Amino acid sequence: MNNRALWPTVLVASLGYFVDIFDLQLFNIVSKASLQGIGITDPALLDQYDYTLFLWQMSGMLIGGLVWGILGDIKGRRKILMGSILIYSLANIANAFVTDIHWYAIVRLIAGIGLAGELGAAITLVNEILKKESRGYGTMVIVTMGALGAVAAVYINKMNLAMFGLAQWQIMYIIGGLLGLLLLTLRAGTHESQMFDEVKNKEVSKGNFFMLFANRKRAVHYLACIALGLPVWFCVGVLVKFSGKFASIGEATGGTFEVGQAIVFTYLGLSAGDMMSSYLSQLFKRRKSIVIAYLVTCLAVILIFLLGRGYSVSFYYFLCFLIGAATGYWALFVTIASETFGTNIRATVTTTVPNFVRGATVPIVLSFKGLASSMGEVNAALLVGGICMLLSFLAIVVLPETFGRDLQFMEEENMH
Repeated sequence: MNNRALWPTVLVASLGYFVDIFDLQLFNIVSKASLQGIGITDPALLDQYDYTLFLWQMSGMLIGGLVWGILGDIKGRRKILMGSILIYSLANIANAFVTDIHWYAIVRLIAGIGLAGELGAAITLVNEILKKESRGYGTMVIVTMGALGAVAAVYINKMNLAMFGLAQWQIMYIIGGLLGLLLLTLRAGTHESQMFDEVKNKEVSKGNFFMLFANRKRAVHYLACIALGLPVWFCVGVLVKFSGKFASIGEATGGTFEVGQAIVFTYLGLSAGDMMSSYLSQLFKRRKSIVIAYLVTCLAVILIFLLGRGYSVSFYYFLCFLIGAATGYWALFVTIASETFGTNIRATVTTTVPNFVRGATVPIVLSFKGLASSMGEVNAALLVGGICMLLSFLAIVVLPETFGRDLQFMEEENMH
């Protein structure tokens, strides 16, 4: 089948990731308003439950990453792509009608499980159906579209959508769910991976997570894939999430700094950065050198963001855009993970790696908050961010160059 006939599958995968990121950011945008909507008004409880629900969602993503990845190698990439979209869509619609914190936590857990499967399934599917010379463009479309989902969520939430006796936050959850359900109507235009079809009936271990640790080289590559993505969620989970605090410490001038706008600029930068990193990778026929260039740029932007003083609010927004752009190697990071491992375990890797990186946001934020009380926010961010950057530089050194790699190979069960 020629590449042109396969691009509808790429489109569905990219729209799926758009809705995935829309829903992922949706909780951050409406969480406090929704908690107030179910009767929680104490400021201390609002902060506590906001963070607790975030942990429930991230726990769901860690569970879902493992479950969807294994199922993707056993049942197929296309089925998992559609199944994950269905679950997080229904969960978000259900989220609009929760009435207490216990049901809210359960729904966020289920939503997290659903959200965990989309990206890994999409990248695995697209990498396997497109020609090796052009698959980078497929992942570029997916991740670029996904980042715009966060921007859409912020701006749609700015509209006055309260209607039918429902609050704004309820309408937002319903919109997120309906977008996913509408997307499922396009599933007829998608194709399963031929590589998976060739492997599914073979007598070979498929979706065996523990196979990743059956030999030292495979284990090192897997852990390196995870380490490579850590700076992305340090920047999003610390620098951008607490950007108002950093702007205050830096004595920002010329207006009031809004974290919501910082998120918009960051995700616009991510979209642009992902598009450019994928394009440069195709242009120079390299993955590793492009990622290294992005990591160096990311380190420079982090230092400028944290150490500068007296910047204008507008310049802080510009720095948030640069933070997003410099961490826009997310598409390459997931592609490298997908291309490093064999067909019989590729979905497991491609789905677990980004979700374990997302899950790492919890210890990263906890470390930052714990250190900030004794050494200050800026020094804590420099230390935690420095560790994340160091691990990512070590990771890209040990990972193989995967551009143009033939993906028709399998991992053998061996203990050597």
